[in-house]
Amino acid sequence: MELSELRYIKLSPDFEIPPFHCEDDDLNAFLIEDAKEGMDEMMSVTYLFVEPKSNKTVAYYTLLNDKVAYDPLNKSIWNRINRHIVNRKRRKTYPCMKIGRLAVSEEYAKCGLGSQIMDFIKTSLVFTSIAGCRFLTVDAYAKATDFYKKNDFEYFTMLDALDSTRQMFFDLKLYRNSLKLNNIEV
Repeated sequence: MELSELRYIKLSPDFEIPPFHCEDDDLNAFLIEDAKEGMDEMMSVTYLFVEPKSNKTVAYYTLLNDKVAYDPLNKSIWNRINRHIVNRKRRKTYPCMKIGRLAVSEEYAKCGLGSQIMDFIKTSLVFTSIAGCRFLTVDAYAKATDFYKKNDFEYFTMLDALDSTRQMFFDLKLYRNSLKLNNIEV
């Protein structure tokens, strides 16, 4: 399945969410119980991919603002982050967009749709950002870290290696530069 075959919908308060079910009960509950409230409180925005014929939600993701902040306990990661930022623009915090949730229905799992959505998010942020956004972050479930690593995310720290979630990041400027190298106009 290709994303272009699906309807892309920004969730709104009056939109009736088509059926959705993935293997994670927390992700299922968030979409039905919390996504609209997060939008109403202006804390997050949720987007759906809906299969037009069956009118089922195939996947969804939620974005919210975030920041990467200097942590004196993790100087090595901070040095790695700063290495790609010109000296005069280096700060103690950098603007980010956080993936609050990303889920693909069981019916469409393991067919590459999650990586297509990840590329869609990255490209959207590079091409249409209305504010500065250097990094994409996620607090990934431990069982999902392989997916994010496959999509070029890095761990912020090894201190959370045994936790149920891992903080990870992706440098959008490096992504933008790779698009330019491939003659994709940014």
